[in-house]
Amino acid sequence: MKESNGGSIDLWKMCVEEQLLLFGHRNWIVVADSAYPVHSSAGIETIATGADMSEVIDFVLLTIDKCAHLKANIYKDEELELVNDRDALGVSRYRRRLAGLIGRHDCRVLPHDQIIAKLDGCAKMFRVLILKTTLAIPYTSIFIHLECGYWNPKAEDRLRHSMTSSKG
Repeated sequence: MKESNGGSIDLWKMCVEEQLLLFGHRNWIVVADSAYPVHSSAGIETIATGADMSEVIDFVLLTIDKCAHLKANIYKDEELELVNDRDALGVSRYRRRLAGLIGRHDCRVLPHDQIIAKLDGCAKMFRVLILKTTLAIPYTSIFIHLECGYWNPKAEDRLRHSMTSSKG
């Protein structure tokens, strides 16, 4: 695990760009709130961006969109929809902003613990990049599961069906 301390915003952006050249399907990127913990798994790198959550999400998704080899599938916490402004000032504004940022991508909503379990399971074999932001609202992290940008599940199903058919 490698951890960085804030520093220049350009450094975290350069790190994202460099990692996306290496990453492929099954890798993850987490854009996290400020209280997100540092994981102890060796394959998980955490960077404190010192930047606003919306800025980091926007940059990461736009950068992924430029990668022909990647597609972003987003997971967000089910709990986020139930957090209210009385308990977490600004959460309604954040939800509206998030909807605009991720609207063009596939998004799945699951309980936080289920998303963490998926992330931890993948981290045993594949690298994960966590980008901590300055946002201090709970359940606002987004989890981006990368998939192949030039292959899709329907093509994979046809391939697997062809393989089974050719054996029979």
